[in-house]
This record gives sequence, structure tokens and C-alpha cells, in this order.
Amino acid sequence: MSVRCSFSGPKSAQTSWSICANMADETAKAQAAQPGGDTVFGKIVRKEIPVQFLHEDDLCVAFPDAAPQAPTHILVVPKKPIVRMSEAEDSDAALLGHMMIVAKKCAKNAGLTKGYRLVVNDGPDGGQSVYHIHIHILGGRGMGWPPG
Repeated sequence: MSVRCSFSGPKSAQTSWSICANMADETAKAQAAQPGGDTVFGKIVRKEIPVQFLHEDDLCVAFPDAAPQAPTHILVVPKKPIVRMSEAEDSDAALLGHMMIVAKKCAKNAGLTKGYRLVVNDGPDGGQSVYHIHIHILGGRGMGWPPG
């Protein structure tokens, strides 16, 4: 497994190394993750694992990521456990659209006025480490391109 790190803007060597190490950890988690069974997000949705919800409604929840990859890193997780984006059904369209609107509102509430990135990872090559679909809201710093 190899992880390519690139940085835009001034960063110290220590910060750059830390970011690169976090990317390698997340890539390793994604390669090792297995679909099926209960997930940490299912436990959070059922409130078996306490987190600070930034949003909750009948369809989804949003909360800060426990392993942030940006100064602001929020997750939007549906209460319905869709395993992967590639396994979403046409009937999930309204739920997926709702999650995007919730992400927009969470980004605004977090003060991400200069912009943000929304990410959905799918499968091991897509970097998915938890097999319960979720949207990452990343912001608070410039995002490099291309990602990954």
C-alpha cells in the first residue's frame, strides 16, 4: 500500500508528517474494513455510543469526526444503514438528497463561509473504512486538488 501526500500552502514539516501519517492510517483502515454486520455508526445512531450531535432528525444525524482530517470534520450519517453508495437503491434518492442539505446546513453552522468539501467514500479503493454510508464535511483550510 502506498499513500501519496501533497500539501498546498505553508505547513511545518511536523504538521506535514502528521497529516501524511493520518492519511496512511485511514488508507490502512479502509483496506482492512469488511462490509456487513453492525458498525460504529449504527451504535451511534442508536445512542449506544455517546457523541455530541450537531444535527438529528428522523432520517439522519451529524456529529464531529473522532479522527478529524481537517480543522472542521463533521460526519452526516443516515439512520437507515446503507452499506455503500454503490449499493444505494433508487428509493434512497430522497434520503441521500436530504443528507446533502443537512451537510450544507452543518457547514454553515460551523462557519465554513470560505467553502468546504463533501466526500463519500465507496469501498476499499475509495477509502471507505466504515460500511455504513456517510458524508464527510471537511473545511477550515484550503483543500488540495486532486484529492487522494
